[in-house]
Amino acid sequence: MNTRILSGSVLKLLAVVTMGIDHLALFLLSRQEAFVAPAITVLGKGISYYFLMRCIGRLAFPLFAFLLVEGFLHTRDRVRYGINLFVFALISEIPWVLLHSGTLRLTGHNVMFTLLLGFFALYAIEQYRQTNPKRLTAILLGLLCFSFLFRADYNGSGFAFIVMLYALRRHLLLSAVIGSCMLPMKWMAGLAFIPISMYNGKRGFIHGIIAKYSFYAFYPAHLMLIYWILTHS
Repeated sequence: MNTRILSGSVLKLLAVVTMGIDHLALFLLSRQEAFVAPAITVLGKGISYYFLMRCIGRLAFPLFAFLLVEGFLHTRDRVRYGINLFVFALISEIPWVLLHSGTLRLTGHNVMFTLLLGFFALYAIEQYRQTNPKRLTAILLGLLCFSFLFRADYNGSGFAFIVMLYALRRHLLLSAVIGSCMLPMKWMAGLAFIPISMYNGKRGFIHGIIAKYSFYAFYPAHLMLIYWILTHS
């Protein structure tokens, strides 16, 4: 039975939907007592809708990280790919900071910067893996330290997760085992490898510039929408 039935487009939709559910719970529903209080019982333990939504949201980052690796490996223009990540990381910074601090005072940086640092790591690996392994090691360690100091979302664990996905891309089961130990709410992050294992290597139904950049734009757009709702409710 062929289980590889999910295209890259389906994984993208799954990533943005799970991220949207996570942020909806974190920024909006966490203020509602009905969503934070235990609502259902699982194995004798009370579980809130808030907790369930945050669990679902843990699938988002592993999916985005996997899509980054796939995009890096298959893009025709890696420089433009990196520029796109950088531009949308900058655009996303304003709504991200507003949501986390209520002001424009920087307390950290959004997850697009984490993906961008991962992109730099993959680029360095491709450039120096064969020719200069010492330089590659220095670059990767430097990027890892910078990810902590820069306080990008998920910090060094997110950066290391991206590098791990690339290094073990032909060993999905091992990636799932190691990856599930690297991120918050580990077992839920590990579940992201179920749809990843169903990836068929095809782009899918998302084509064209508008669709492509709509995927990038969803992140800052939904953050700004949530901030607008918070400030007008």
